[in-house]
Amino acid sequence: MASSKSRQRALARAKAERQIARRAAAARRRRQWQAGIGSAVVLALLVLLVVWKTGGFSSTPARVADCAYTSVDAGSGVTDVGKPPTNDVVKNGVKTMTISLGQGTVTAKLDPSKAPCTVNSFTYLAGKNFFNNTTCHRVTDAILQCGDPSATGSGGPAYRFPNENVPSPMAPSAAPSADAAPSADASTNALYPMGTIAMAHSAQPDSNSSQFFLVFKDVQYPADYTVFGTITGGLDVLQKIGQTGTADGSADGKPKEDVKISSLTVTDTAPDESQPTPVPSTSAAPSTAPGTSAAPSAGTPSSKS
Repeated sequence: MASSKSRQRALARAKAERQIARRAAAARRRRQWQAGIGSAVVLALLVLLVVWKTGGFSSTPARVADCAYTSVDAGSGVTDVGKPPTNDVVKNGVKTMTISLGQGTVTAKLDPSKAPCTVNSFTYLAGKNFFNNTTCHRVTDAILQCGDPSATGSGGPAYRFPNENVPSPMAPSAAPSADAAPSADASTNALYPMGTIAMAHSAQPDSNSSQFFLVFKDVQYPADYTVFGTITGGLDVLQKIGQTGTADGSADGKPKEDVKISSLTVTDTAPDESQPTPVPSTSAAPSTAPGTSAAPSAGTPSSKS
């Protein structure tokens, strides 16, 4: 009898131990499941946070870059100051460009609504003091060309960008008369009125950089130059520089007297237009290209892919 009771107690004890083991295993599985659920929730929250931070829940999809600035190989005359920002480029309002020359100050109104990528580039370069203490390397009877830190006509920043806001070619009836110096194709010429500010570039496509020209007398050039502003003050300063002429006495070359930019700034304020905006002259025939001068050009290193 005693032996039978001992066996029963042993069986009951074994059964209880199995039950305890099963309950412990179940509790362990429950804890593991809860831990897994918790980790999944944390991971999901992190993913949602990243998506929210990057604008994934915005009703407006992310925009691609507004402007295309292409890097070029470093070379002679290239000054690398990085590239302008390409998102949220200003496309309205006006900006004021102030150029302090040794001969006087020139002010201009820049128009981002017509040439946003060009104005964006100028604003960026001016903020980097890119134009400060540089020399304008070319003058004719109608334009002053500046913007090359090397003063050789082939320098600029380490990027290039396409044309925008080029003028329309003149109507055939407005083409140069027979006694004017003919261009290769007069029908492709455009009038760049006195007071125009436009970009110079090379014969390569999309080769705008930092070189620009200031027009102080109506001039005809190919309809291939980005117009991005209008002179609002200092036109007389430019005309005196033009009257002084070139170093070698030619009609197109280095200014006889150095024309140095001590500073060039671009601000978001509208310019003081107390002086009337220059208008195309009607008292004299415009200069033509080629004739009195060749079209503005700027040397360009090869583009990077």
